Amino acid sequence: MIKVPTAIPEAGSLRGRGTSTNPANRFEEIHYEPDPFEESSESPAAATRFFKDPSRSILSFNDSPDIPFEVSVNPYRGCEHGCIYCYARPTHEYLGFSAGLDFESRILVKEDAPELLRKELSKKSWRPTVIAMSGVTDCYQPIERKLCITRRCLEVLAEFRNPVGVITKSGLVTRDIDLFQSLARSKAVEVTLSITSLDDSLAGVLEPRAARPRRRLEVVQEIARAGIPATVMLAPIIPGLNDHEIPALLEASREAGALGAGWQMLRLPHGVGPLFEQWLGAHFPDRKDKVLNRIREMRGGRLNDSRFGERMRGEGVFAEQIEKLFRLHARRLGLLHPRLRLSTAAFRLPGLRQGLLFRD
Repeated sequence: MIKVPTAIPEAGSLRGRGTSTNPANRFEEIHYEPDPFEESSESPAAATRFFKDPSRSILSFNDSPDIPFEVSVNPYRGCEHGCIYCYARPTHEYLGFSAGLDFESRILVKEDAPELLRKELSKKSWRPTVIAMSGVTDCYQPIERKLCITRRCLEVLAEFRNPVGVITKSGLVTRDIDLFQSLARSKAVEVTLSITSLDDSLAGVLEPRAARPRRRLEVVQEIARAGIPATVMLAPIIPGLNDHEIPALLEASREAGALGAGWQMLRLPHGVGPLFEQWLGAHFPDRKDKVLNRIREMRGGRLNDSRFGERMRGEGVFAEQIEKLFRLHARRLGLLHPRLRLSTAAFRLPGLRQGLLFRD
C-alpha cells in the first residue's frame, strides 16, 4: 500500500466542498495520494465529473426495520451537495471511489432510469407500493436541473399513479409541483424537506452546495400552498452543534405549513467518522472535543453504532434529552403525527381502464 504523506489538507478547506481529502477506499489495497508539496495542474476542487451508470435495474429494495420504505429509486450515485456528515458516502467505495472528495465530485448518472422504471411498473409481478426518491443520495442535486432524470421518473410514477415519497435539500423540487399535484389527487405523494439548521454560516460549511435554510422553508411553504402534503426532517441532529435549534426549527417548519416532522441522529459509518472529525477541526476546533465526546456517549463509546433502531436515535442521557426536546415541541406545534399513509388504490397500467384487473 502506498503510504499517505503526513501533510494533508484539512477536510472542508476547499470552497464549495464538504471535504478536500480522499481517504483510502476500504476495499482497495492501493491508495493514491498526491504529494502536497508538489504543484499540480489539476486543482482538487476541479469541476465535478459525471459518468454513465451502466446499471440495468432501477429499484432498490431494503428490509431494514428502522427505514420507513421498502423500495427506492436513486437516479444518481454520489452527491454534489457535499454534506460532510452524509451516511451514504461509504457507498461510493463499492464503485472504486473514495468516500471523501470523490463522493461529491464523481457522480454516476442513470440516464435511462425513467425507462427502467416504466419497465418495472409494467411487470405482472409488480405490486404497487410507495417508492422513495431517494433512499441514498439527493435526487434533486444540481445536475438534475440540466438532466431532468428525476422529473422524468416522476412523470412515469404520475402516469401509473404509483405513490412516491420525496425527500430533498434542494429548492429545485418546486419545479415539479405540477406532477406532485397530479399525484396528490390520488393521495399518492408526500414531499419532505431535510433541514439541519437555521444558521446560514453553519449550513454553508455543513452542506456547501445544498439550498440554504430559509430557501428550504420557502419550499415547504410553496409545496403546502399548492395542496401537496409537506413535512420536514430534522437531520442529522448533531449533539453540541445544532441540537439546541430543535425548537426553532420546528417553529419555523410549522409556520411554513409543514404537516409533520421527524428527526434522526447523526450517523458516522466507516470513513465518514474520520472525515467528520477533520471537518470539526477545520471549522469548529473549539467545539470538536465536546461534539465527539457526546457522540461517543450516545454510541457506546464509539462514533457509530450500526444496530437497527439505535443507529437512528442513539442511547443514553443525551439521546433521551434530544428525543424529549423534539417530542415536546413537535407535540405542542401539532407536528407529532404518524407518517402520512399514501394510497395505492389509484394505481393503473397506462392505457387500461381498470388497471390491476388486467394484470393477472
